[in-house]
Amino acid sequence: MRAAIYARYSSDQQREASIEDQIRLCKERITKEGWTLVQVFRDSAMSGATTLRPGYQAMLEAVREAGFDVIVAEALDRLSRDQEDVAALFKRLQFAGIKLITLAEGEIGALHIGLKGTMNALFLKDLADKVRRGLRGRIEDGKSGGGNSYGYDVVRTFDAEGEPIRGERRIDPVEAEIIKEIFARYAAGASPRKIAMDLNARGVSAPRGGTWSGSTLNGNRARGTGVLNNEMYIGRLVWNRLRYAKDPETGRRRSRANEDEAVITTEAPELAIVSNEVWNAVKARQAALGKGRSRHGDGKGAAVDDAPAPFWSKQRPRYLFSGLMRCGVCGGGFSKISAAHFGCSTARNKGESVCANRLTIRRDVLEATVMDGLRHRLMDPALFKAFAQEFTAEWNRLQADAGASLAQPRAEHERVNRQIERLVDALAEGEPAARVTQKLRELERRRLDLEAELATATAPAPRLHPNLAEVYRRKVEDLQEALADQEAGTARELVRGLVEAIVLVPESGRLRVAVRGELGAILRLSGYPSGVARRRPASG
Repeated sequence: MRAAIYARYSSDQQREASIEDQIRLCKERITKEGWTLVQVFRDSAMSGATTLRPGYQAMLEAVREAGFDVIVAEALDRLSRDQEDVAALFKRLQFAGIKLITLAEGEIGALHIGLKGTMNALFLKDLADKVRRGLRGRIEDGKSGGGNSYGYDVVRTFDAEGEPIRGERRIDPVEAEIIKEIFARYAAGASPRKIAMDLNARGVSAPRGGTWSGSTLNGNRARGTGVLNNEMYIGRLVWNRLRYAKDPETGRRRSRANEDEAVITTEAPELAIVSNEVWNAVKARQAALGKGRSRHGDGKGAAVDDAPAPFWSKQRPRYLFSGLMRCGVCGGGFSKISAAHFGCSTARNKGESVCANRLTIRRDVLEATVMDGLRHRLMDPALFKAFAQEFTAEWNRLQADAGASLAQPRAEHERVNRQIERLVDALAEGEPAARVTQKLRELERRRLDLEAELATATAPAPRLHPNLAEVYRRKVEDLQEALADQEAGTARELVRGLVEAIVLVPESGRLRVAVRGELGAILRLSGYPSGVARRRPASG
């Protein structure tokens, strides 16, 4: 049988050698069983609470392609600690006819999935409870509950037994002056955007080492994020304001506000940077500016309370190419700056010291230009046709070679089977066994070797049609017609899938639109497998 190995170690087991130990033990089991190892999948320093792991995802892809007959792991929790994910994996393996064997539990069945899945889920909950208990203890002792805020340094000290004392902080005098300036200027009437631009112009590094923006200062008042909302600056430690839960659809963590009684607050006056008078002036101005704004935003995309956004707001991009536009000067995103225009977000939020591209482009002009590029200029028709012809010819040649390389062992396998059948017939007709047995053994060994070679060989991919460029052009035209329908969600996603990025480059007082297309998506649209391509054509 063809066997694969999956190994993982996580943040609670910070040893690279751990993963090699798992693989070594799994190889020993495979050798003992007489199986053939065909693949090893691994994930280093990654939690088992999510399936968004490259090694795990590669394993699922191999399962879909029936790349092996059995998967071997050290234990079930190496594959996942999430009960639902373990059950889903087990169903996939059952459907593909693939066995799951772990060194700790043996061959996994439905009973293991129920019991071990529950135990792993309880382990995660117990671990989270212990971590939260420890963090709460730190906060109540006047120490930081984790991470660090701009304006403070981490103090590394040890207790009498040599164990590190965690959560100690002290004021950084240089950064503290920046914090005081931000609060004083905002209280005096300066906008967060103007303050951020001035800091960038002076070369002051932002909290994460990059550049400042208005949102760095504004954050979210209800959640206590952003420089202007961090109560640590008045000597108050606040913990457990938010809780986190994994979105079952995406596997990503989502934050939710806790009830007021669950929030832990501790006074730490030694950490105060801003006076209460300045803090209260900032809060008064924020409250005044917040009056009359919508429940879910301030009209500029910033949330002003903790109410959940409408369901539809997360379903799809509002505009056809939202999130795909990039500034050709700074590489930042382009966003809506008026009812009809897009502009560089970095230039508007961080100032000309970071990006001087203040040119804008109308949404209808952008969309028409990109669709024209997809239909006629991705690449130039003549160039794309030549590229497609060369690519198709080379791809088909490679697949012909791959097919030819499999033809020889297939033919030999058939020939060996015929020879075995003739020898068996000879034995049945009374031929002396001494004259036949040795040859029969040799042929049987050769037959098994050929079957193993054919089982692990990669079958040639489908051939490509020589008129790929024309097929692509017609399908993009059909997509453009489908986009006229306001409910054409599928068509919108197909069009977005063809575009890797839209780069807007200032030239002679205007923005030149450069479209980078995804060749894999083009081949999928044309009816061919996406795995055949890695290079991307481009247009301007």
